[in-house]
Amino acid sequence: MFDILNLALPYFGVVFIGFACGKWKGLPEAGLSWMNFFLLYVSLPALMFNLIARTPFAELSNPPFLVATTLATMLTFTLALLLGKVIGRLSLREATMAGLAGGYGNIGYMGPGLALSVLGAKAAAPTALIFCCDSIFLFSIVPLLVELTERDHASLAHALRTVLRQIVQNPLIMATAAGILAAALQLHPPTVVDRTLQFLQNAAAPTALFALGVTVALRPFERLPWEVPVLTVVKLVIHPLISFGLMLLFGPFAQPWAATAVLMAALPPALNVFVIARQHDSWIEPASSAVLIGTFASVVTLTSVMWLIQSGRLVFP
Repeated sequence: MFDILNLALPYFGVVFIGFACGKWKGLPEAGLSWMNFFLLYVSLPALMFNLIARTPFAELSNPPFLVATTLATMLTFTLALLLGKVIGRLSLREATMAGLAGGYGNIGYMGPGLALSVLGAKAAAPTALIFCCDSIFLFSIVPLLVELTERDHASLAHALRTVLRQIVQNPLIMATAAGILAAALQLHPPTVVDRTLQFLQNAAAPTALFALGVTVALRPFERLPWEVPVLTVVKLVIHPLISFGLMLLFGPFAQPWAATAVLMAALPPALNVFVIARQHDSWIEPASSAVLIGTFASVVTLTSVMWLIQSGRLVFP
């Protein structure tokens, strides 16, 4: 257990350092703009490309795994959306944001670094594939549902254009696609490019976790809606349980792949939940609370999942 704490606490420690700095200095949130740009468009894409490009292409073709992990996210998102409607009596637009809080884990900021630390290089391919498929699903369903609430210009064609634009313009999805192409063609970048990508990807995890802590610290925390604790349980407990069940149902899968799926499902709500809520001007403060509560609660739940994996108690046949 001490080994797990030594592995997990540095990740949460950087989040807490960012949180403390955000509370202490109180710098304007606009100061994070370039850091977030560096993460989204430079460092994390370099990490995603390297994860995929270094994986044998044959390992990337695993349709049952992709169906199982994406289905787990779909089911959790739907459950969270329905609970938001019932418990919080939310509108469809607000319930869509609640669905994100329950189904969209921190697969970009925390996922890759944590999975590689816990499971090693064998977690690279499943981590990148889960990120890509989950992102495509979530960035598709949210604009479609939000479009249904737009009385002025509700249009399926407009929604589909929005979905396609968000997918094509997402640098992490495009980096994953480039990595798949490089793996298929067995392309190896020149040494100078490879070292530059390594240098950039090494900055992804600490920068992302620090930015997460600062951003959460700058959010007001006044009232906790009833649905937020329920959605936190959905994200941190029910999502990994659903993922575990689907790994058994659709398997068998190699132990590192199945364990990676459960670990990624156990991640706290992504910072993008708040970003998307603000973008659509809906459920903003509860989204901020969900990210904050989920991140702190995951110190216990996520560490427990890591311990189950590392101790050999979470085994897949």
